[in-house]
Amino acid sequence: MKIVSVLATLLFATILFGIEPIKAQSDEGMIYGKVTTIDNNTYQGAIRWGKEEVFWFDYFNSTKLSNENLKYLSRRDKDVLDRGSNRGRRESFWFFNVDVYNYTNNDYNHTFVCQFGEIKSIEILRRERVRLVLKNDNIVNLEGGSNDIGAKVNIYDEELGKIALNWSQIEKVEFFPTPEKLEYSFGKPIYGTVFSTEGEFTGYIQWDNDERLTTGKLDGDNRDGDYSIEFGKIKSIEKTGRGCDVTLNSGREIYLTGSNDVNSGNRGVIVNVPDFGRMEIEWDEFDKVVFDNNAKYFGVAYDEFPEPLPLAGTVTTIDDESISGMIVFDLDEAFDYEILQGEYNDVEFSIPFRNIKKIIPKNYNYSKIELRNGQKLLLGDSHDVTDSNQGALIFIDNENQVYVPWENIEEINFR
Repeated sequence: MKIVSVLATLLFATILFGIEPIKAQSDEGMIYGKVTTIDNNTYQGAIRWGKEEVFWFDYFNSTKLSNENLKYLSRRDKDVLDRGSNRGRRESFWFFNVDVYNYTNNDYNHTFVCQFGEIKSIEILRRERVRLVLKNDNIVNLEGGSNDIGAKVNIYDEELGKIALNWSQIEKVEFFPTPEKLEYSFGKPIYGTVFSTEGEFTGYIQWDNDERLTTGKLDGDNRDGDYSIEFGKIKSIEKTGRGCDVTLNSGREIYLTGSNDVNSGNRGVIVNVPDFGRMEIEWDEFDKVVFDNNAKYFGVAYDEFPEPLPLAGTVTTIDDESISGMIVFDLDEAFDYEILQGEYNDVEFSIPFRNIKKIIPKNYNYSKIELRNGQKLLLGDSHDVTDSNQGALIFIDNENQVYVPWENIEEINFR
């Protein structure tokens, strides 16, 4: 796969990634597991979370119940964080050897995001509360925060066929590696290249932030009537005026309007690129998409997602001091499966930390991100990469921790 970007900035040159998909004609990229109900019934097979997530690289979203890292902050550290209007003030960092406080202010409870391939199990505790277990057996307690909580879980049971299970009936969902070939599955991913004002992006596509399977339908109308066309039958879609020119695999052309699939009501186009992250392109920036209907691969297999590792590396301050150890970024992200988000010219990037080598704050609204493949991105307009960031907590060892406010960080290098 590739991404080709022509973003006009000194940090954006032409981007080309060569990323190998899993073996052809395999179903291993689809979410698979076992669902146990409160009546102790079990169902096993391919899973689709609600009407959306169906591949291991898809994202699960919720909100963390608490932030355990706050107990390591001193009163002075808390004061530094609370002085949001004094972001420009230079504060020194210090070692912790003081009384600690267990703050529960919601300002410090962050969104939880990870790919389904990182998850071992999800246990439903209450209506909107879950206990999520990662592959390394770490437990994360979550509540609400997205439509992933409370969704129906659709499963193609290997004996019974497709079943839609209500959230209130589910006790636990356990995830396992997907067999190479499934008797039943939800369909094939949409794959292709999106052309935008900000460049070209090739990968797995979500149309209108929603449709991601070739069996999904593109809705629209013209003078002859209403249309609902399977994505698997479409070769390309090009934005034209108040609608779109749609070209089918046969070469037949149709102009469609009147639906948020093909007009300004479209919520944008997402491109997922394994080993990189995903890009969300707003409709205003979208020009055209060309689908590769011959693609046989299904993304990344469950076993290709490694067990989560703690973030570790070196934080260098503006005073040229270096502190090395385990890093908690933004007082929240502590593992390499977690996601850094940022935006450039209406393209939103979501990148797992395991793909990031270096973060360099540039000013109050932008940071330079250097990826492990050598690509450099200039991202802004997000809590992660602006002066809204709550800084870094570095664990030198079990007894010593250092807190560095965001405005004091020169750069962060991850091991």
